Amino acid sequence: MTNLFSSFDPSTSTHLSLNWLSIIIGLLIMPISYWLIPSRFLFSWINILITLHKEFKILMGSSNGSTLIFISLFTFILFNNILGLFPYIFTGTSHLLFTLTLALPLWLSFMLFGWINNTLHMFAHLVPQGTPPVLMAFMVCIETTSNIIRPGTLAVRLAANMIAGHLILTLLGNTGSMLSIKLMPILIIVQILLLVLELAVAIIQSYVFAVLSTLYSSEVI
Repeated sequence: MTNLFSSFDPSTSTHLSLNWLSIIIGLLIMPISYWLIPSRFLFSWINILITLHKEFKILMGSSNGSTLIFISLFTFILFNNILGLFPYIFTGTSHLLFTLTLALPLWLSFMLFGWINNTLHMFAHLVPQGTPPVLMAFMVCIETTSNIIRPGTLAVRLAANMIAGHLILTLLGNTGSMLSIKLMPILIIVQILLLVLELAVAIIQSYVFAVLSTLYSSEVI
């Protein structure tokens, strides 16, 4: 069990949580030419960001808020998700400490902004349109509870998805020493397919986190 969860341990042999440096250390290995010299990859990434900007702008409605924070959030989570797929690299997004640090301040700032500037609008959100008068008190309790657990659901969704995929890859990899040579090609093919699936999950989860954060911000305006 220790070996199974060792990749999620933030502490090193010096008993310091130096593994958290993997969150930003990837920027150090990125060549400077990436930022200075235009390339096909850079143009493709710019097109992706422009598409996200247009989509987030639609989700935010008629608000004057900038989509830059949500695009940056998507990029940051995607960078850490994909970096965590490499061997012997600590996956920061698999820890609730990391995901809650992203979700909780965003949700708290949205709530403070909404209740201070749009108090009547926030009260109106507690009772959905068309609710019978008898159920209004019950609906207020449900809506309040669902609003409070939003940062928790955001954080748990991202962390659980990243942990699950890594654990499956680790469990299958540990069975390699016990298999015969004839079954090894099957195991390698399954591992490659799971790695492709994990790559898709890394992209989808970062997108879901950013989109849900955008939707939560649009509700308070």
